[in-house]
Amino acid sequence: MKIIAFTGAGISKQSNIPTFMERPDIREKLFRDYANTHHEEYNEVIKQLKANMNGAKPNDAHYALAEYHIPVITMNIDGLHKLAGSDALEMHGGLPEDDEMDIAWSLYNKPVLYGDPAPNYQRAYEMVYDLEPGDIFLVIGCSYHTAIAVDLREIAKSRGARTIEIQEDAAHNVRKTLENLMK
Repeated sequence: MKIIAFTGAGISKQSNIPTFMERPDIREKLFRDYANTHHEEYNEVIKQLKANMNGAKPNDAHYALAEYHIPVITMNIDGLHKLAGSDALEMHGGLPEDDEMDIAWSLYNKPVLYGDPAPNYQRAYEMVYDLEPGDIFLVIGCSYHTAIAVDLREIAKSRGARTIEIQEDAAHNVRKTLENLMK
């Protein structure tokens, strides 16, 4: 049995990182057109995101996925999976380095913006297409608000994999779920 984890903002909420649903003022500015026409304002938005994530530490959900060597596809840009020790596929890239902040508006994949190509989407699709009947697609803290989140669930289902959703209290429920699956 193979397990693939697909994570969204809900896994990092317990690491004190606000979700975009809680910060619509930020989400509406994460468009390529906005970055290209409002350089300074966009750079400020990215500084806010970095400040929200500054000092954030992985929670037990991140650590459990790393300890069990579960491949991770994440929509998050916070880097917490990598800090926990997972080799996560970051579909939306990451954040600019401190020395890139003045040109943040011009960077691609730091993060992937609405209207940008998403270079890691193809790899995410390939990972989920590799699932077989009896495999597990573990969805953690992901809404249905993006097409990719819906697509990956549908692909897993079409491949015969079982989808397990953990939408609440990921910091406790991920480890429990993995322990039960590994029995």
